[in-house]
Amino acid sequence: MKKQGLNPYLPSWEYIPDAEPYVFNDRVYIYGSHDRFNGHAYCLNDYVCWSAPVNDLADWRYEGVIYKKTDDPLNPEANMCLYAPDVTVGPDGRYYLYYVLDKVSVVSVAVCDTPAGKYEFYGYVKDANGGRLGERKGDEPQFDPGLLREGDKTYLYTGFCAIGDKTRSGAMATVLGSDMLTIEEEPVIISPSEPYSKGSSFEGHEFFEAPSMRKKGDTYYFIYSSIAMHELCYATSKHPTKDFKYGGVIVSNNDLHIDTYKPANQPMYYGGNNHGSIVEISDKWYIFYHRHTNGSNFSRQGCIEPIDLLPDGSIPQVEMTTSGPNGKPLIGRGEYPAYLACNLFCRDEAMYTGDLWMDTQFPKITQDGKDGDEEIGFISNMTDTATAGFKYFDCHGIKKIKIKVRGYCNGAFEVKTMWDGPALAKLPVNFTNVWTEYASDITIPDGIQALYITYTGNGRASLASFALE
Repeated sequence: MKKQGLNPYLPSWEYIPDAEPYVFNDRVYIYGSHDRFNGHAYCLNDYVCWSAPVNDLADWRYEGVIYKKTDDPLNPEANMCLYAPDVTVGPDGRYYLYYVLDKVSVVSVAVCDTPAGKYEFYGYVKDANGGRLGERKGDEPQFDPGLLREGDKTYLYTGFCAIGDKTRSGAMATVLGSDMLTIEEEPVIISPSEPYSKGSSFEGHEFFEAPSMRKKGDTYYFIYSSIAMHELCYATSKHPTKDFKYGGVIVSNNDLHIDTYKPANQPMYYGGNNHGSIVEISDKWYIFYHRHTNGSNFSRQGCIEPIDLLPDGSIPQVEMTTSGPNGKPLIGRGEYPAYLACNLFCRDEAMYTGDLWMDTQFPKITQDGKDGDEEIGFISNMTDTATAGFKYFDCHGIKKIKIKVRGYCNGAFEVKTMWDGPALAKLPVNFTNVWTEYASDITIPDGIQALYITYTGNGRASLASFALE
């Protein structure tokens, strides 16, 4: 089978959230945080980079570690984490990496001659007198730097604004000079926080975190995570530091608001915070975002969906899919690993609650090994009604389905083409502590189909893969 782009787009053992995608020299580069499998906090690992040719979003290459926690002079003992970064090209043609450590408010900068080489510490964003942004009297805390450079000016976007926190006004834009460090124009607010949004277009979708800026034609697109956390929203303006108007939601990592295949207010995945941005690759636009795995906030994986930027500047919300970067339905034949599920839920609503760990009764995408082990992920904790959904496949003449299962279980897996539709096949399963294959005849209607696999019965099953024949 020809290699296809899939979600998540990186290997199942890699956890890169907060992705900022860029095209440099005919390759797409991903700069993000680096979570740890089974980690106890966000962003525990060093920055790494992955890249892919612009004409093949299924061919991702590991570029290695580009920056270590200890490379910052404020962090010699590595007791602080590298939070979400961004990269831009300076007027000198070098690549500048901006980030904030998790326990300080200043914006750090590193530099490299190539997109994915070894970045070296460069300095801190400061004013002409040497005062560091975030530490001066009257400064609001700095967080999640996003960059956009035009000519000799670099626009730095920062901020983190929890609901009800009146000490934080919203997303900030600061203009830097050609040295990429020195403030030329002091911060201004471009999108309000929740306490200051009344009467604005942002009410209900106020800025929370993850500011990112892109430009198409003469329109600036401000991408951000709203106070709802699970959604990436956008606002537009004809100016990089003012007059932004809320546009809508681009993607939700539990598919809220989507009503094309289920009720709009029904979550279809265990969502959480979200962070990412948009990018144009070979004349097509995509949204990069992340999903949560392992029943935790702290093992997040990157996903991609194609999007449309309409002539009026709007971006319709897209569904989470398995086929995202492929740009079209997957081949409806062959074996697919279960960790590719874009929907995952059970009878209890799959809503993010803010808890650090989900109860063991909920299905979750996980792995057997430790962080960094190159192995295939799977779905565990599939109790009665637990459902994994996969979208979409171009099916023709499918007559058999196989699944690989293990666990203390006594029941059956039902296979459907709608999350609440009738079972087209039922595969009885029993306790096995090794991966065991089960098969059943099935007739899947020809054409583009979703696939939902639901466990019914006692105990807990794990699902490794399914195959269509």
